[in-house]
Amino acid sequence: MFEDVRKYIEAAVETLSPANAQRLAKSMAPDAAKDQVSKVAQDLVEWSQRNRERLRAFVAREVKDQLSAMGVATRTEVEALKKRVRDLERSAGGTVAGKSTAKSPAKRPAAKRPTARSRTQPARAAAKKPARAVAKRTSSKG
Repeated sequence: MFEDVRKYIEAAVETLSPANAQRLAKSMAPDAAKDQVSKVAQDLVEWSQRNRERLRAFVAREVKDQLSAMGVATRTEVEALKKRVRDLERSAGGTVAGKSTAKSPAKRPAAKRPTARSRTQPARAAAKKPARAVAKRTSSKG
């Protein structure tokens, strides 16, 4: 009996071929006439298609609800934002489709920044001067 239930559930979820539907119908009514088995098999195929479509619709609806709850933008919302950005770019004279419509100013070389060595040398020199002065004072007294 458990095996029969499993077959019915599989028939509801998977694509049920006419041959598999025929086998399933025969297992349900082994003593039935051939035309009755064929009718049951056809009903099983139709039932399987309806249930598959219901399951697909349910999953699609659930995914849509979950994405909405998470705050993920829909395709329609993204397209509306793209259009709005293009309109704003056009009105501002900015870029259209990633290409600049205004001429960019000539590039200037970047200003030289002091290196770590040049920044530390004045600090070292300032630190050494008092020590030299102290050393000269002690030597001149003595």
